[in-house]
Amino acid sequence: MLIKRNTPDLLPSEITPRQVYEGRRQLIVGAGAGVALSAAPVSVPIACAQKISDQRLKTVPSPHSTNEPPTPHQYVTTYNNYYEFGTDKDEPAVLAQGLRLRPWTVSVEGEVLKPRVFDVDELLAMASLEERIYRLRCVEGWSMVIPWVGYSLSELIRRVQPTGDAKYVEFTTLADKNQMPGLSSNVLEWPYVEGLRIDEANHPLTLLTFGLYGEVLPRQNGAPVRMVIPWKYGFKSGKSIVRIRFTRTQPVTSWSRAIPREYGFYSNVNPAVNHPRWSQATERRIGEGGIFQRKRPTLMFNGYADQVASLYAGMDLRKFF
Repeated sequence: MLIKRNTPDLLPSEITPRQVYEGRRQLIVGAGAGVALSAAPVSVPIACAQKISDQRLKTVPSPHSTNEPPTPHQYVTTYNNYYEFGTDKDEPAVLAQGLRLRPWTVSVEGEVLKPRVFDVDELLAMASLEERIYRLRCVEGWSMVIPWVGYSLSELIRRVQPTGDAKYVEFTTLADKNQMPGLSSNVLEWPYVEGLRIDEANHPLTLLTFGLYGEVLPRQNGAPVRMVIPWKYGFKSGKSIVRIRFTRTQPVTSWSRAIPREYGFYSNVNPAVNHPRWSQATERRIGEGGIFQRKRPTLMFNGYADQVASLYAGMDLRKFF
């Protein structure tokens, strides 16, 4: 989920969801909604190398799921940050529908012993899937609870065997002007690039994602494969990934390149550090009463402090924001 930020003032569409289009997909109750944390992980192999092009994905609940109610499906799929398909939040659900999902490959390269190009269906069949309900928050003060379907990126990392020089992982998304009308804008340099430290990338909460609500990813949500890093702001979770590169040096990410004063490399949810133009201390949950819904306090690391705080021990999180 990309942060939509290209003008000095917030647009109304960045704060409150617009009226959902008539005839949109009806609310689907996701399997695994309300799953509480359990003591040990559960996984189920995918039978017969099920393809991502199938409508449904075989999933099992994840021990990392929250027990918070999920955001209604209609909001998750019609209120999107995906600049390649427009800078208004209602545009991607319309403009992304022509995106071609096959053939699709993801190149894994750089500081690895086994570089290779994966077909997306091969990636899907490579490991067991888990359904995870993650809380994603964005700096405009809105958030969602989404049942993502995927598996830990560490599964892929293990297969390509990073060298001792691999300190960071860079993710590059598709940039095709023939399919993505938003690339004609100069809001960012294309393609969109994000990155993580290698230990962040190996964390079990860093998810290589293929679906939501038990279904394949809709195009506007980053099909056919995207990242989800739930303790960071949404723009860290790149959509429609085509390249994963292991590097010795810290990648120059898209928002850090565009506005370095406002968007640092780490982008961890930290309510104690305000964005230069707005507070990040509170948030409003999409689908829970609109602008009249009382805001809730934003939680450190998006509520995942127990799991991820050790990654940043000794770091000044105001300096490394």
